[in-house]
Amino acid sequence: MTEVIIGNQESFEKAKEIIIKAGAKKLHVIADFDRTLTKAFHKGEKASSIISHLRSGKYLTEDYAPRAHALFDEFHPIEIDSKIPFEEKKAKMQEWWEKHFELLIEVGLDKDTIKQATRDMIKENALIFRDGVEDFLGFLKKRKIPLIIMSASVGDLIMEFMNQKGVYYDNVQVISNLLEWDKTGKATGIKDIIHVFNKTEVEVGFSEVKGRTNVLLLGDSLGDVGMIEGFPYKNLIKIGFLNEGVEQNLELFKQNYDVVLLGDGDFSFINDLVKEIK
Repeated sequence: MTEVIIGNQESFEKAKEIIIKAGAKKLHVIADFDRTLTKAFHKGEKASSIISHLRSGKYLTEDYAPRAHALFDEFHPIEIDSKIPFEEKKAKMQEWWEKHFELLIEVGLDKDTIKQATRDMIKENALIFRDGVEDFLGFLKKRKIPLIIMSASVGDLIMEFMNQKGVYYDNVQVISNLLEWDKTGKATGIKDIIHVFNKTEVEVGFSEVKGRTNVLLLGDSLGDVGMIEGFPYKNLIKIGFLNEGVEQNLELFKQNYDVVLLGDGDFSFINDLVKEIK
């Protein structure tokens, strides 16, 4: 059973009532991908993210995995260090992503590798949707509610994963690190770099959200709250998955999210909410 914490019940109920009354035609959803739509843990261990599975060593050249892990070991401590100023962290994340994508291109990432890595992730249960997510995606499709997935991962992997799972519907837009490809299917560049600290700067050209001024935002980090920047909205409900470090992070999550779901929870609370929106 997912533990649900609502910081201000009155404020939440008010926003919920307005959104339900306005209906599906006024709503769109913005969601992070890794550890938001997918589980954070599996069988007691941290579940793979899309990019971490690619780093596992089974793909690309022999030296790719150690070089990618070296970048992780260098930059990840900076990402999670609360003492480092935001602008410094942001610059370092940009540097990390640039170096990693240069590495992926250097070692010959191609579309066949993307497909094979995705098949393996699904077969090995290395990446798993949270319970209820596929129902959630199906409901949004049925109600024609746009879903924008904004992720600092590799967008091509996300789209391939959703496609192989049969849920990459036409109401979904993935805003992520999208690669450029040559005619043979090899990666040659990156269109735009999105990392955990610049989601507030991402411009969205998804015309389907025009006039949909009620928003449901789903994330699993404090940086995900910034996904709403640049969207004109009137009513917003932010739901955050606090997957670990509850004692250290709960108060900050309560300050930034209207609803906090603990314990690597499922989508039952979210599904109950959206099913009220006709």
